[in-house]
Amino acid sequence: MNKNADFRTLCVHAGELKDTQHGGAISPLYASTSYAFTDVEINQYPRYFNTPNQRGLCQKIAALEGAEAGLIFGSGMAAISTALLSHLKAGDHVIFQDDLYGGTRNFIKTEFVKYGIEFSFTKGLEATDFQSEIRENTQGIYIETPSNPTLKIIDLKAISDVAKTASIWTMIDNTFASPVNQNPITFGIDVVIHSATKYLGGHSDICAGVVVSSEQTISRVFESAKNLGGSLSDYTVWLLERSVKTLFVRVQAQNQNAQLLAEFLRDQEWISQVYYPGLEDHLGHEIAKKQMHGFGGMLSFDLSESLDAKQFLLELELVKPTMSLAGIESTALSPRLTSHALLSEEERQYQGITPQMIRFSTGIEAFEDIKNDLLQSFRKIS
Repeated sequence: MNKNADFRTLCVHAGELKDTQHGGAISPLYASTSYAFTDVEINQYPRYFNTPNQRGLCQKIAALEGAEAGLIFGSGMAAISTALLSHLKAGDHVIFQDDLYGGTRNFIKTEFVKYGIEFSFTKGLEATDFQSEIRENTQGIYIETPSNPTLKIIDLKAISDVAKTASIWTMIDNTFASPVNQNPITFGIDVVIHSATKYLGGHSDICAGVVVSSEQTISRVFESAKNLGGSLSDYTVWLLERSVKTLFVRVQAQNQNAQLLAEFLRDQEWISQVYYPGLEDHLGHEIAKKQMHGFGGMLSFDLSESLDAKQFLLELELVKPTMSLAGIESTALSPRLTSHALLSEEERQYQGITPQMIRFSTGIEAFEDIKNDLLQSFRKIS
């Protein structure tokens, strides 16, 4: 497969397996958990992340991110935890942006202490905020942009420059953007992570995670991965490869709906604030324009103080109030009660996560139907 092919073509054809026996149009599924020893370099075994379906899918996603190699995991948190632990040891220090997915932040705060790993959270999102946190034992920087759930934007090139000057690595959770909208490796970021449960899967029926980087770095991650055991079943790998084929068309539709929805909500008197990098008054809009191909299907908004966020969610009829995001159906939740419930109230306030906040994942439905559902819910509770 030509690595320089168009992104849409890579979604469909990169990493696909050939059905040499029957000539089927799609990748065959190899469900075996035991493969013959053939005295060759690759001894195939599911926990070694190297069955035919696993290798094919990793090639596809790496191609979409412009990476050399990748590993597919059983969940986004398996990918995040393995990537970090493979790069850190007792006595090391790592810098995190303050605005992170709640599960990642909870992992850092509860697990790093057990391993003797030091960490610090920045007090801002500028390159200087990260630079000021660098210590003699700092090994790397971990970021997430757009951030979950406040859609804050970090300058990828500026962070990469800071890290390279200090000879430390960089990692990013690129879940919210997806490879359609943002390719961090282009800006010098070393390791890209996805919760493949979200946009890569896209149909709310797959739980998976991905790490892509250079061959050398992925080899390093693999050394930890084979011990931690976070591999994915080949059936789910096969389903995920199928889903990625439609990634571009799905995300393009979600981008369009999110932009229309953000512009609509911005003008509603029952909305106090909208968080979406596609809006010109968003603080990170100019940076997002520079490093993103599209502004994404995720947005958040704050209801006015007089409205009950939980009741608003319960009155929705078309939009589903569910825990996850990035499916073809529109979903919404309260970050305070779900994704960031493990944070303290002080931490939530510092990040700007209010009791009135709704995190919205835009699906591929007709925009008018999404808009009308939000309006009918508002009318019921106002």
